[in-house]
Amino acid sequence: GGLRRAMAAPCFLGWDFSTQQLKVIAIDEQLRVIYEDNVHFDKDLPEFKTQGGVYIHGDRLTVTSPVLMWVKALDMILEKMKSSGFNFSQVRALSGAGQQHGSVYWKKGSVQILKNASSELPLHQSLKACFSVSNSPIWMDSSTAPQCSALEKAVGGAQHLASITGSRAYERFTGNQIAKIYNQNPEVYMQTERISLVSSFAASLFLGAYAPIDYSDGSGMNLLQIWEKVWSVSCLDACAPGLEEKLGCPVPSHSVLGPISPYYSQRYGFSPDCKIVAFTGDNPASLAGMRLQEGDIAISLGTSDTLFLWIQEPTPALEGHILCNPVDSRTYMALLCFKNGSLMRERIRDDCASGSWDEFSKALSSTAAGNNGNLGFYFDVMEITPEAVGIHRFNRDNQKVVSGFPKEVEIRALIEGQFMAKRIHAEKLGYKVSKYDEKA
Repeated sequence: GGLRRAMAAPCFLGWDFSTQQLKVIAIDEQLRVIYEDNVHFDKDLPEFKTQGGVYIHGDRLTVTSPVLMWVKALDMILEKMKSSGFNFSQVRALSGAGQQHGSVYWKKGSVQILKNASSELPLHQSLKACFSVSNSPIWMDSSTAPQCSALEKAVGGAQHLASITGSRAYERFTGNQIAKIYNQNPEVYMQTERISLVSSFAASLFLGAYAPIDYSDGSGMNLLQIWEKVWSVSCLDACAPGLEEKLGCPVPSHSVLGPISPYYSQRYGFSPDCKIVAFTGDNPASLAGMRLQEGDIAISLGTSDTLFLWIQEPTPALEGHILCNPVDSRTYMALLCFKNGSLMRERIRDDCASGSWDEFSKALSSTAAGNNGNLGFYFDVMEITPEAVGIHRFNRDNQKVVSGFPKEVEIRALIEGQFMAKRIHAEKLGYKVSKYDEKA
């Protein structure tokens, strides 16, 4: 019996429906990864002809992904797991993340098809006719500027919208995308019985029923009242009629939604008791996955720099986003994005340290913290937070420096300026920097 017991050690699946691929990992009770796999959309599903997992339309603003590609990717990865001998019966629960803001439009009558899908067929064949919009708008889309202005106007301005929903109107946010579909194709909107986010759509596939939208991913729609955790009637009305019925009731991000659909027990041998936990957006999932706690801050230094913050008492602003915290529904997380991230650092490295990080580091440590009052703002491209561009240098007397800084001063000004900006904007959103020195 020893072998059988070892085989049946409980495990948990995590799914990631991201822009370019679908990924899965299995972990055991010690959080050790025991299985990993992925399906790369461009490479493994060439029939959809995506580039980077998406279609960029002729206007260069509209960006979508084919919803059936996501379903087919799930079929494919489950078949891969099956043929590798993965033991599905040991999976106690599964959850996942989806690229934030994207939306999926279920046609009237689809819930029956989803519920009764035949385990003889791959899921994508059963769901072929289930979507009233075949190409889902995703986070890269920026074609909804008119809808954004209309929404802000309807609720009394950008700051007021941020105070209700946690963010001013953004083109990628789901409410504005829904409004565009309603404006352009009211009949398609009328044929839609449910609108899911990518995350709740993915959970629905496993549940065999429409999964609710969770608070955290729901905070990226410009529709959820982040304080009361209910849809804002004024925001819904500004986007499209009868929208509340199409969205269902939002739930906490850690909710257990129910057992897995019989389809998966019959086709892959999942236990009928396997639980589906609400899926959430990729950003909230990062906060949870990095195990952030109250007062913690995580900084991702990439092409864009991103800040994740755990916040007790947020103050929504025109810049940045406040979302419900996926780990603790009574608290919040803030998200700040800075476009001039590593590309800006690389350019100053090339200009001031002959392209060498070693030399860059030496220059940085050769200068004093505070840089003798010399300060710079470095924006090669139009910044998001704040909306500004260009290189702006100031000396200790707050005079604009026209001639430029010596190389090592420039390097420290860049790094200090970038991190000071992060702190200032974090504090604007309600982040409190604790004063360790006062306790000492």
